[in-house]
Amino acid sequence: MNYLPVFLDLKQQACLVVGAGEVAARKAELLCRAGASVTVVGCRVAENMRSMAANHALSIHERAFETADLDGMRLVVAATDNPALNAEIALAAKQRHLLVNVVDTPALCNFIFPAIIDRSPVIAAVSSGGNAPVLARLLRARIESMIPAAFGKLALLAEKFRPQVKQRLQDAGQRRMFWEKVLQGNIAELVFVGRQQEAEAQLHAALQQSTDSAGKGEVYLVGAGPGDPDLLTFRALRLMQQADVIVYDRLVSAEILDLARRDAQKIYVGKQRNLHSLPQESINTLLADLAKQGKRVVRLKGGDPFIFGRGGEEIETLMQQGIQFQVAPGITAASGCASYAGIPLTHRDHAQSCIFVTGHLKDGSIDLNWPQLAAPNQTVVIYMGLVGLAQICRQLIKHGCPPNHPVAIIQQGTTRHQRVLTGTLTDLPHRVEQAGLKAPTLIIVGSVVTLHDKLAWFQSAEQSTPGLS
Repeated sequence: MNYLPVFLDLKQQACLVVGAGEVAARKAELLCRAGASVTVVGCRVAENMRSMAANHALSIHERAFETADLDGMRLVVAATDNPALNAEIALAAKQRHLLVNVVDTPALCNFIFPAIIDRSPVIAAVSSGGNAPVLARLLRARIESMIPAAFGKLALLAEKFRPQVKQRLQDAGQRRMFWEKVLQGNIAELVFVGRQQEAEAQLHAALQQSTDSAGKGEVYLVGAGPGDPDLLTFRALRLMQQADVIVYDRLVSAEILDLARRDAQKIYVGKQRNLHSLPQESINTLLADLAKQGKRVVRLKGGDPFIFGRGGEEIETLMQQGIQFQVAPGITAASGCASYAGIPLTHRDHAQSCIFVTGHLKDGSIDLNWPQLAAPNQTVVIYMGLVGLAQICRQLIKHGCPPNHPVAIIQQGTTRHQRVLTGTLTDLPHRVEQAGLKAPTLIIVGSVVTLHDKLAWFQSAEQSTPGLS
């Protein structure tokens, strides 16, 4: 993070704008809107700068800048068309430990102006660090389109009822859940359409009923997808951002965890082969116990909770103990990794069916229906099969697959570290060993693998080698 986002209280604070042209006028207007007492120094004053003086606490001095103009100032903006003068102003301001912004010259600034979304008292700011202001404005426009114009009125409603809510709901977690329900539901919609009195009446009624549901927790089984944060569903993101606790496994990336609520407790329960931080039975109990404490718990799993994710076992425990739960499906690794590798799992010229299997069972053995998996005109996707890859390939050949049958292995699919190695049932185990591939991986068996070279579209950060992309 190159800049720390902060919001300054500039009400009645002395601020200086050096320069009086169109650009300077835009900066002066922002300062005036924040309640600052603005002084403008410049030789050529733009017409909109003059008109601004009639409506704001703004005074204009039509002359050249003098160092004494900095005296008593809280903040300085250098917006002249003279780079040398701008640099001089920046140096003098920094020597006085003032906040200074030099327009379009980030290297001389100790603060920058963001693109602003104003729904007062709600303010949002977007910045590219001064590197791409147009990009920041585009992002601001996108956010503007998503936030109703009356959003500020919703904040004022919350401010009005805040003392009452705090008095009735003394637990901070209960208050947070109450406000999240209010600010995202029908009460908010009433505010947005101008029905303020109805909104207040419903909020009051909701507060009276709030103690009925106090202390009731809930568990959300959320699929985090195969790795790329962009593949999260909207619902998964919403649940993550309202959860009090995140219980996550080792396939959940740091980038995805960063999307959770900042103050949420994070509990790692990841499993590796022959190394479990918590047994599955303990995870099931942990989820129920946290919910009984009145917490909203996200059980965050790589891929989809119901495809080799043991989500079914977890919700069985929740149902037995009367715990409320929801399931937010995720993009399973088979779909995500195959798509990013340019390998369609079904293609009418290659496969009319697709089978998902796991590469190891409860006791660590690989005892699959080999005749079924070796049948022609299908695609077989094998989860967790890296350690047993050599045995898998031998068994498929033994049960009827040609030795040159195409197979691919994908490491860390959909992420910038994705690697795709293609080969045959005969040579792939040796090639994987040479390439040093490590879990998490996904294996795809079938003639659809031959389409990889033609259809691969995703460029990862890893360097390509022959047969490896």
